[in-house]
Amino acid sequence: MRAAIEVLISLLLVAGGFFGLVGAIGLVRLPDFLMRLHAPTKATTLGVGGALLAALLYFVGSGRWIVHELLIAAFLFIGAPVSALMLAQAAIRARLPSRAPLAEAGEDEERPG
Repeated sequence: MRAAIEVLISLLLVAGGFFGLVGAIGLVRLPDFLMRLHAPTKATTLGVGGALLAALLYFVGSGRWIVHELLIAAFLFIGAPVSALMLAQAAIRARLPSRAPLAEAGEDEERPG
């Protein structure tokens, strides 16, 4: 049973590292502020979440308290979306240019006939 938990912890750490890497690459490669904001808020949050789950499993298996990891997860999953929303609102109010393709007016609506 211990070997299965160690394998699961290893997989969570590898998955967390992968998502962290994807978020970092997206932060560097995407062309403008609003697109760059998307990569760290999604992928990096998943990466840290994977590492936190691995830490939770490790400390539960060793019989220690896991309050620190739960607090980190709570602050991360509450703080990251709120801070991203505030940054996006500031960028919109500052009228930062974006290269994102916009839909034409009425393009999303169904056309009759």
